[in-house]
Amino acid sequence: MTGKQKIEAAFSIDGTPEIPAVICYEGIYIRDHWDQITSCPWWYQYEMDIERQIIWHEEVISNIGKDWFALPSSYSKNYRMNHFIDKCKDGVYIVNKETGQKRKLEKPKVAGWSGSSQLHSVKPKRLVDTFSEIDVIIPIPSGLPPKTIEDGSNDLANRLLEKGLYPICHVGSPLWSTYSLWGFEGMMTMIADHPDLVKHACERFLVRGIYSIHYAAILGASGIWIEDCMTDMISPEAFAQLNVPYIRSLVEAIRNAGMKSIYYFCGNPAGKWEHLIDTGADALSLEESKKGFKIDIEEIVEKVKGRCAVLGNLDAINLLPNASEDELRKEISRQIASGRKNNSKFIMSLGSPVTPGTSVERVRLYCDLAHELGSF
Repeated sequence: MTGKQKIEAAFSIDGTPEIPAVICYEGIYIRDHWDQITSCPWWYQYEMDIERQIIWHEEVISNIGKDWFALPSSYSKNYRMNHFIDKCKDGVYIVNKETGQKRKLEKPKVAGWSGSSQLHSVKPKRLVDTFSEIDVIIPIPSGLPPKTIEDGSNDLANRLLEKGLYPICHVGSPLWSTYSLWGFEGMMTMIADHPDLVKHACERFLVRGIYSIHYAAILGASGIWIEDCMTDMISPEAFAQLNVPYIRSLVEAIRNAGMKSIYYFCGNPAGKWEHLIDTGADALSLEESKKGFKIDIEEIVEKVKGRCAVLGNLDAINLLPNASEDELRKEISRQIASGRKNNSKFIMSLGSPVTPGTSVERVRLYCDLAHELGSF
């Protein structure tokens, strides 16, 4: 079975005979391990030449051994015709052939952000506290994207779809997206004191999310990863009112577009289990035990009771980089055995992104062991 076939089978009623293996947030892993997983220079990520893009993507796919990948869009044909990459003594630039205008590229930083405009955290000087301000800051599209992509920005995606892996795209939950508006403290304050404003912001982020979902479907995605962070820190009542309805709407849009939804809930699920399942997502993914709470795969399977697929939550912080091969094999085997109890509706996964210090050999070993143990 191809990776795509294995993951599609994991969503079926009777699950999959061959357990697929994935890593979450592969973009982070690629950024932090670029020189170890591809022989290409870092600026190939920005190349106009589709063939060069294919080279590094193929090397990454081959070296990791995972069963899905994040489906990328590319520059439009017109942009690719009018720009080129120029490697100079003082750096690497994207150059406009017609105007000569140059934009310097920055090499992505291991375990960090690139570019002075990107912040590690959002800390607004004042909290946006009116509906009109929210409308200005969160513009929404007037409709859905065209039914076909005519500008060639799907050329890279079309080539990668031929590789037989399961293509996914990402979207943030509307409530989590309000972090970009208010920051952590402001987000929590608004949820407590001004839920009406929070709902208004969520409704606008929902429209944007549904637009992205439709574009992902046109691009060729089969699944959508719904990211939801920091919402474990609000009450179950606030979670039910300000989060669940919007995630449910995303799930419905994903299903109507012919794709599957993978809901990644970050943090402690205590007190919110039924709410998580009530979103109707096709799959539930949770973190590994950390930050003072425990999430055991057997508990997840027991709570889900076959109502959706489950993703594994192998410890990416301590076990993956540090355990012996025998310990790693034992834990993967335990998680797969638990997943089989969920009617084999199970995808072996990590609970968090791969850490910068984890070797590529360990990640490949994890994928290989999962495939070996999941084939029985």
